[in-house]
Amino acid sequence: MLICRDCGKEFSFTASQQADHVKRGFTNQPTRCQACWFNRRAARTAAKTATSHISNGDQRETYPAVCAICGIDTTLPFKPSHDRPGYCLNCFRSRFQRTHSAETYKAISETKKSSEEIIANTLDTTDVFPDITLQDTTKRALAGMGITTPTLIQKETIPVLLSGRDVIGQARTGSGKTLSFAIPLVERCDPSIHDVQVLILVPTRELAIQVASVTELLAVQRRLKVTLLYGGRSSEPERRALAGNAQVVIGTPGRTLDHLRQGNLSLRALHMFVLDEADEMLDQGFAHDVEAILSKAPPRRQMALFSATMPDWVVKTAGQQLHNPKTVQIDAHINAPPEIKHLIYDIDKSDKLGALRTLLNQRDGGSILIFGRTKHGVKKLATQLSDLGYPAAALQGNLSQGARERVMQGFRTGEFPILVATNVAARGLDVEGIEQVINYDLPDSGQLFTHRVGRTGRMGRHGEAITFITEDDVSKWREIARTLGSMFTRQTWPGGKQTSIFRTEGGAQTSRQNRSGKPSTFAPRINSNRFTRNTRVQHPNR
Repeated sequence: MLICRDCGKEFSFTASQQADHVKRGFTNQPTRCQACWFNRRAARTAAKTATSHISNGDQRETYPAVCAICGIDTTLPFKPSHDRPGYCLNCFRSRFQRTHSAETYKAISETKKSSEEIIANTLDTTDVFPDITLQDTTKRALAGMGITTPTLIQKETIPVLLSGRDVIGQARTGSGKTLSFAIPLVERCDPSIHDVQVLILVPTRELAIQVASVTELLAVQRRLKVTLLYGGRSSEPERRALAGNAQVVIGTPGRTLDHLRQGNLSLRALHMFVLDEADEMLDQGFAHDVEAILSKAPPRRQMALFSATMPDWVVKTAGQQLHNPKTVQIDAHINAPPEIKHLIYDIDKSDKLGALRTLLNQRDGGSILIFGRTKHGVKKLATQLSDLGYPAAALQGNLSQGARERVMQGFRTGEFPILVATNVAARGLDVEGIEQVINYDLPDSGQLFTHRVGRTGRMGRHGEAITFITEDDVSKWREIARTLGSMFTRQTWPGGKQTSIFRTEGGAQTSRQNRSGKPSTFAPRINSNRFTRNTRVQHPNR
């Protein structure tokens, strides 16, 4: 038996420990017990972290954060996210080293309780969703997010979902649909039940991450565990998270179905099932997986479908799975949302890159999202722009998940203010400050057009959408305009080659120029270049 030089207690040093000690290169006997040794190493690491970033007066950036366990304010050398929470030093030691005494755990518990009381006293929740009955924890979370007044879709759907009734909700992009189902699911979850109670299916990984980031802000207040399931990464951490009593699961259909088939995920306690971007989730590419997942869920469950567009075929298909749903359509018949200004240019294919450069040179410093048709085309265009000196990056389905997350992080932080993307970014991408969306390649449907341009002008902000139409795109544009039922003013790209494209406005066709070379007087003129965000979508690259 040896005596610890720090705590003074005796500790054993067995033959096996001694052999391991020698293997690691130590020749003398230990002077500290294992607990004190871990505490000393943790303190040394924390001190090193706090001082190693200060060199020649240059201090590395730190990020304010709230400890995920006790809730007190702290600072971290990295930016916390939904999949990388931060902890204060005491909670980090207790969670990962488990060497604290009972007195220390008691002190942490008291700190946690006092911090909760401070938060409860400092956040005024009297004006938070005053007409909707919510728990104080949810109201505090909303107040912390700076949200006090529900949007129209939230006001109409949250009470219905809280009552347990099925809902079909339609509202344009950027209207707050995520909170419309996130608030009720957190309210209806029971923290004492350590099984999956809510499943949210989304079409893309980026949307899954975004939905989780919003849901976790509410779930953490009630000690609910949220787990993400999506492809492009190892499934082992997801398996461990599911085994750790996950209560809210957010995932893409393919990866979720894999875990169901492997026995990692059980839906026996499921009581709420949400389909976000329902029109795509029920389309042919996802319908089979969604039906297979639903077959594993209890027959008596609440379902909610949300999307920016809700075609009749979606409502009809959903009717087979929903029980007496309430349909809420907030802006189904609004043809001119004022937030987005549309510029439609007839352009020769050879002039597109030059026109794009002209637009990029006029940017005011905000983010720009450029949509291409194919993965190869997006990669090629991003490379061309980078070679020309523009801070551009590409987002397309062939990238690994790590690369996709790095690109998105760079776009959000402004490292790459120009993002060239396939339709993978057409849904669920919510980045503040996207001032302009450019349809470099025309989408294949009116619904996809809606989702693309819906990345700007979100939550009441103003944005601009620019669309290039080549001679090969004329018939496709006619179909898009007919689907949207909106009138768009088209113009020739200034200084571009003259083309034989015909002007199409709301399905009517008139010559773009008369014999004198001037715009035809029969071409309609409208003051509002707006449209309704309705879409039926092809599958984005995943």
